[in-house]
Amino acid sequence: MAKIHITDTILRDAHQSLIATRMRTEDMLPICEQLDKVGYWSLEVWGGATFDACVRFLKEDPWERLKQLKQALPNTPLQMLLRGQNLLGYRHYSDDVVRAFVERAADNGMDVFRIFDALNDTRNLRVSIEAIKKAGKHAQGAICYTTSPIHTDSQFVSMAKELEEMGCDSIVIKDMAGLLTPDATAKLVSALVDAVTLPVHLHSHATAGLASMCQYKAIEHGAAGIDTAISSFSGGTSHPPTESMVAALRNTEFDSGLDLPLLQEIGFYFYEVRKKYHQFESEFTGLDTRVQVNQVPGGMISNLSNQLKEQNALSKMNDVLKEIPVVRKELGYPPLVTPTSQIVGTQAVMNVISGERYKTITNEVKLYLQGKYGKAPGPVSIQVQHMAIGNEDVIDCRPADLLKDELEKLRNEIGELAKSEEDVLTYAMFPDIGKDFLSKRETDELVPEPLEPINSEAVCTPTATEFNVSLHGETYHIQLNGTGYKNQQQRPYYISVDGVPEEILLEPLNEINGNGEHQATTAHSTSKRPRATLPGHVTTSMPAVIVEVLAKVDDKVKAGDPVLITEAMKMETEIQAPITGKITAIYVSKGDSVTPDETLIEIE
Repeated sequence: MAKIHITDTILRDAHQSLIATRMRTEDMLPICEQLDKVGYWSLEVWGGATFDACVRFLKEDPWERLKQLKQALPNTPLQMLLRGQNLLGYRHYSDDVVRAFVERAADNGMDVFRIFDALNDTRNLRVSIEAIKKAGKHAQGAICYTTSPIHTDSQFVSMAKELEEMGCDSIVIKDMAGLLTPDATAKLVSALVDAVTLPVHLHSHATAGLASMCQYKAIEHGAAGIDTAISSFSGGTSHPPTESMVAALRNTEFDSGLDLPLLQEIGFYFYEVRKKYHQFESEFTGLDTRVQVNQVPGGMISNLSNQLKEQNALSKMNDVLKEIPVVRKELGYPPLVTPTSQIVGTQAVMNVISGERYKTITNEVKLYLQGKYGKAPGPVSIQVQHMAIGNEDVIDCRPADLLKDELEKLRNEIGELAKSEEDVLTYAMFPDIGKDFLSKRETDELVPEPLEPINSEAVCTPTATEFNVSLHGETYHIQLNGTGYKNQQQRPYYISVDGVPEEILLEPLNEINGNGEHQATTAHSTSKRPRATLPGHVTTSMPAVIVEVLAKVDDKVKAGDPVLITEAMKMETEIQAPITGKITAIYVSKGDSVTPDETLIEIE
């Protein structure tokens, strides 16, 4: 038996799972010399949510990160996670964009591309596999593991054979939710090893506490490689600890050959680094066997927690966890991985918060039911499909076959802000935040979100959500409806003042005044919208951001016509006219934050 290959996820999935993908390049580079000596089969350093987080929160160029890591890790293959036709975004891209992205990633230092499709639709993997092979790099085809009445080992084996025929160099079982059990692992790995000639790897999250046992079983039954995370970023929703698996395999026929003392030294380094990001630690990072019942990945649970907290609805978490499997069944049992985890999770949240199932349906659910993400694994609910898309046709071709080449169009849109093909691709992945990033880079205004001091006293968040405030002899009844996302400049709070919806922005002023005292936080009211009380008042069911205003004053609309597009939890929702009539007032524009019960548009 050849030695077991180990891929360490410390520079990508480990910190994505535990500290919201916030590790900065400056904390990676100092330890690269030691990492490069270990002898890993590969280091996962890019892809997944890292590209998004670099641009959105860290204000780093993800392409520069890749180049720097390649230079600092000359002896270790670098690996990334690629969402097939979705690349690193949340939609399908045209084939010319997919080919360009793979080419630039390979040229900037990527060696191993792990490619997956959220629906296990191999049609969505073909172009990226072809591009990877053309670049002379390693294509690792991923099987998204899940359990349902329609998912079987024989189905996974058939997919592995397809991936082998498509030119993949290895196969990986991607157990993103930690659903595998030791017995199930042994059976599936054995079946795959017998069916294909390619090396089989296992990627499993430790959420339910079973992953290390599953990995050992996989190795015993012929797996060639496993994914681990250095101990200080292991466990919980991350992966089994590298040091522990190396120790378990040492002096056996499966010995990895890795240097345990060196790994321990690396673990101590990241132990200190993790403290720096304490503000991003999720309360859902421990062992959680609920995933074996509701199939919700740990990272998805932490995201749901934040989403519900922002809407002052954290008490509804258990209701959402019960709703997710129901929505998943109605959508044909998609595996819960990006972007289907967001599609299913967001719809479940909306169903619970609105109090009426599918009262509001996200655009992504509509696209999914139209076949725009690929073929659903199982039959979908006819009733839900009709509610979402009516009698519209469902496509049966590869979704990207309907897309025209768009790279030249993207180049023209971003114009001179793009200094390279990589900049164009950054804009392609995330048009709004990408353009903002490139614009601020041009004016030297890129500022990463602040990190709270390690030893600072915890900031107390008031537990009261409803209270009275006396000001200048007047008493106002205040109700906190939710909070928005905190960035380096401001955090929105959504409140009602005597029943009238308001939004206030809290901006920290860090300057010190002449008396040596810190200036106080300031609050600015940014919303004077009337409360929604009439049938013609257009409103939203949850805090969101306006993506697009589809109508203008004096337009005549019919009930059901789309008038706004909002975005919440990375999912877009079409807001429709509640009645037939003429638009008499519009209180919002693109980029505005809105809250439930506000009047966004008036129709008479």
